[in-house]
Amino acid sequence: MNKLIAAAVFGLSMGVCGLAFAEPVKIGMITTTSGGGAGLGVDVRDAFQLAVKQSGNKDIEVIVEDDAQKPELAVQLADKMVQSDHVDLMTGIIWSNLAMAVVPAVTAQDIIYLSPNAGPSPLAGAQCNKNYFNVAYQNDNFHEAMGQYDNDNYKKTFILAPNYPAGKDALTGFKRYYKGELAGEVYTQLGQTDYAAEIAQIRASGADSVFFFLPGGMGIAFTKQYVQSGVNTPLTGPAFSFSQDVLPAIGDAALGVKNSASWSPDLDNAENKAFVEAFKAEFKRIPSVYAAQSYDTANLILSALAKASVKDKDAFRAALKAADFKSVRGKFKFNTNQHPIQDIYIREVVKAEDGALTNKIVSTAFTDHGDAYAEQCKM
Repeated sequence: MNKLIAAAVFGLSMGVCGLAFAEPVKIGMITTTSGGGAGLGVDVRDAFQLAVKQSGNKDIEVIVEDDAQKPELAVQLADKMVQSDHVDLMTGIIWSNLAMAVVPAVTAQDIIYLSPNAGPSPLAGAQCNKNYFNVAYQNDNFHEAMGQYDNDNYKKTFILAPNYPAGKDALTGFKRYYKGELAGEVYTQLGQTDYAAEIAQIRASGADSVFFFLPGGMGIAFTKQYVQSGVNTPLTGPAFSFSQDVLPAIGDAALGVKNSASWSPDLDNAENKAFVEAFKAEFKRIPSVYAAQSYDTANLILSALAKASVKDKDAFRAALKAADFKSVRGKFKFNTNQHPIQDIYIREVVKAEDGALTNKIVSTAFTDHGDAYAEQCKM
């Protein structure tokens, strides 16, 4: 690890552990560590625990449970964490249908929930809550960026996403900025593995591009089948379709594909360089956007704990809202609905020097971008 990286890691740690924490803190993490979405949850878990480890704080207990991507199980786990484990904070959920099942009930019990990923539109708008902070994005955001990209580069795009809250937000966000012709709009089943019918529709549609949001195993299955089908219409998508967790499984078929994110491994700031090197050293893999968001979530919590007791809810919420931490994204602040205002980039899938597939930034899609639902939040 070179001197710049070492200094940045040291700075990150000292920034959150330079002050003594007054009391033990229990953080409940419900995430997906089994099944087709396991890669997403594993990155969230690992990056969060890495940040806690770097802080040197021995008084933070992270209780991790696997939701297996099942809303009913997530609800049961949340109830256990609140009623039996007596957690102070909660985090971890990947999927928006699980977030919609868990977050309103948790925040109603005066437990603060911080999302490292899922950002369903109702929780950004009319159902916003003082106890809900989203440290990742609002679901539409990455798709809005690709809507603008496709609008500038294509004339007839075919769009598809899974039929659940994040999928609906995805295509809504895309269409907010894409003004060209839609060659087709399809909602697939959540967890679907066979895309022959959808690929046949794309082939017959006359599309000059395909935008898809299919995270985890769904994206792996679709992209492999798409390449094998011989259809050569260009693919675009959000980071989730070409994130670090799925690129090894997709293989060279992903090379050159453009996708959008608020973060990338090559983002040029000291905190990000330190994070990427530390994550690679600890886990022997390149971090994904899910890992970056979770790492920021942990460091946000640590920054707030250095200022206020988690038992003093008003003071702790104020400390979270201040977002006084060094984000791997560089600039980071909360909007009025406690969702990020941040830059969003267009990335391209490339090969790193060691031959591993990864992403690099090729342009900036939005600067200081908020979400379309903040005005509906009446906090």
